[in-house]
Amino acid sequence: MAVKDRDRFSTATRIRLLGEQTAARVYRSQTKRQARRSRLTGRAALLALVVCSLVVALAYPIRQYVAQRAEIADLEQQKQQAQERVEELRDLKARWQDDAYAEQRIRERLHYVMPGETGFIVVDPDAAKQARTDLGAADRPWYANVWDGVDKSDAADR
Repeated sequence: MAVKDRDRFSTATRIRLLGEQTAARVYRSQTKRQARRSRLTGRAALLALVVCSLVVALAYPIRQYVAQRAEIADLEQQKQQAQERVEELRDLKARWQDDAYAEQRIRERLHYVMPGETGFIVVDPDAAKQARTDLGAADRPWYANVWDGVDKSDAADR
């Protein structure tokens, strides 16, 4: 036993024991790290799967929400335009309630004159030629006018 005790306290024995203990610790820490990595990878995969499923589950409702918000914005814009149009029509109605404005518009559109006034109409020569060509179309039968329309559209394509 004395040899064994002396051997236990020798430097070489102590260094060998330290080396074995260190190797055991390193091996244990490596296996723990490898085990952690594999667990972490599984957790990461599960997390990725959950995130992907949430994205897929929420994609359609979010798309619907965005589309509905855009539609609401369009409807609000149409409402604003309709309100502006109503205001314009109210202004026009108020103007037509004024006798002076109504008289002015009637005289302009219908060429009315007041008693004692002389009315003049200036005829544009180009407009007179256009009116004569329209009268010629009215004198012909309807199928001739249709056929001329087909010929004109065919000539326009060329």
